[in-house]
Amino acid sequence: MSPRAGQFDVASVLREVKAVRLEGLVRIRDLELPLLRRAAVSVPGAVTDAWPVEVENLLRAAVSRLGGGELQQAAELTLGLTHGMRDRPPADRRRLAAQVYSISVERFRKSQEEMVLGQIAEQVCWLAGTGARATAPNGVALLAPRLQHRTLHVPRPGRRPAVLTLHVHPVELLRDMDVVVSPSNIHFGLPEMYKSSVAASLRRAGAVRDAAGDIVADPVHDELLAWRARHGVLHRPVRPGTVAPTGPGALADCGIRRLHHAAVAVPRPGTNDYDATPQDVATAAARVLVLAAEESTGYDPPLRSVCFPLLGSGRAGLPVGSSVSALWSALAPAAGQGRDLHLVVRRPLIADLVTEVLGARTAAGDEERGPDCG
Repeated sequence: MSPRAGQFDVASVLREVKAVRLEGLVRIRDLELPLLRRAAVSVPGAVTDAWPVEVENLLRAAVSRLGGGELQQAAELTLGLTHGMRDRPPADRRRLAAQVYSISVERFRKSQEEMVLGQIAEQVCWLAGTGARATAPNGVALLAPRLQHRTLHVPRPGRRPAVLTLHVHPVELLRDMDVVVSPSNIHFGLPEMYKSSVAASLRRAGAVRDAAGDIVADPVHDELLAWRARHGVLHRPVRPGTVAPTGPGALADCGIRRLHHAAVAVPRPGTNDYDATPQDVATAAARVLVLAAEESTGYDPPLRSVCFPLLGSGRAGLPVGSSVSALWSALAPAAGQGRDLHLVVRRPLIADLVTEVLGARTAAGDEERGPDCG
């Protein structure tokens, strides 16, 4: 059995499958599904631009393994996986599933439904433990393409092109990276884990969980709070461009060694909005490189690889092109100077824009394996 299999137990996965049954596929994003999310990314090919799609694909893969017949039909109806059912209320889905077995809704609820959902949970655990790539009966893969990266050759006048690796996947799926940069506001206030930002994703991935997937420690948040206390900024903002280092929490299991929190977003008074400037992005990026060099003396091997998201391009509203240009103005001098430089974006279209802004020539990147970490 794969070591990953021990991360998932049927009873815990079953609780999350029941939550999906109750709320429906259209509300997956609103649910706390740590085990299903981890199971989805442990299956090769299970990376898309949105984690709810990963989880839905995983559930479809699990149901496809039930062997057809009444069991599979009832499972598809129960979760809303059949055509036209994804937004149907849970009572409608339960009623239609009960009709498959020609029994009353109440009897189905007390008996067959538990069995159906339990079988789905069993298959999820099997897929997570083996990392198998599931296919539909017609041979079409049910899961999305593998993690991708692109090797960019960025021109520099009068010098050899710089080499930059562009990752095209969610930031929390990075692995074996010495430093990952997390965007922050000037108060270093981390967003709640359930949100979709880069900082929230890193906080969530860095959280420590028990065997049931429940969070038992929040080390990234706690270390950042301790940094603020040490530097006397618990109750006041820092200057834009300030960078605060912390440990990676549970991301250490993925080979991440440090997180650098870069304060680039400035709250707009009286609103929920933020602003960011290219100058502050460039200042923060340069500071990350200096800080990584300073910290490197305490590490063996030294800190060499550094990965940046597009700082300021989220809620702060900085255009992607402006963020890329500002980042590269700070990173270009360090390229080829013992630094292994990386960028990470979620969407292929954004990756195309990054490539265009940098005027880079691309070399097809190798497919990356999904991370074998929790």
